[in-house]
Amino acid sequence: MHSPVKVITVEREYGSHGAEFAHDLAARLGWRLLDSELVEGAASMAGVDPKMAARLDERLDPWYYRYGKIFWQDPVYVPATGKDEKTFDSERMLELIRAEILEAAKVGNCVLVGRGAACALAGRPGCFHIFVYATASAKKEWFARAFPEQAQQAEHHLAAFDRRRAAAIRKFYQQEWCSRGLYHMLLNSCIGTEAMISAVECAAGLCTAPASATAR
Repeated sequence: MHSPVKVITVEREYGSHGAEFAHDLAARLGWRLLDSELVEGAASMAGVDPKMAARLDERLDPWYYRYGKIFWQDPVYVPATGKDEKTFDSERMLELIRAEILEAAKVGNCVLVGRGAACALAGRPGCFHIFVYATASAKKEWFARAFPEQAQQAEHHLAAFDRRRAAAIRKFYQQEWCSRGLYHMLLNSCIGTEAMISAVECAAGLCTAPASATAR
């Protein structure tokens, strides 16, 4: 890395505990975390209910809406009432989130979770991009604990969630969400949060030298 790392993006598979890792990483570094805050910020800029924005998070608009965008009358896709007068849909939300991501990168010292942050900041100096994954068995075990009534369909739901994320990134950024070329580091969350944080600190040049080493 030629520039000091001031921004870390964390993309994650559903069920990999990537978001929890990002929260812990930000706390360890003392940096600002932007996760659901990005969605809430987009809703605020557009003047819409944050709950509406959450329904559109990391997914494409339905195909029938995309093909009939001008004529479709669904109450979730209402004209914004704030500063932004454009219709608020998932594509518009990603536009607003991208603006938030770029602004956050200017300030620095932040951890950005998902929402195409690695694509928005690709090639930008001072940014370190991570993709968190987990074994299929670990994800299925997590899903069964979180949603016991749907445990039999765990594999289907896990795959569907990631497909939605991938489709949104492909449409908006023309990039493959899980492409290894987008990331500086791929982490299997099965190694544990402490090991993940230590690996990232060292790889991103954020390690603190031991006291004995600095005293020499």
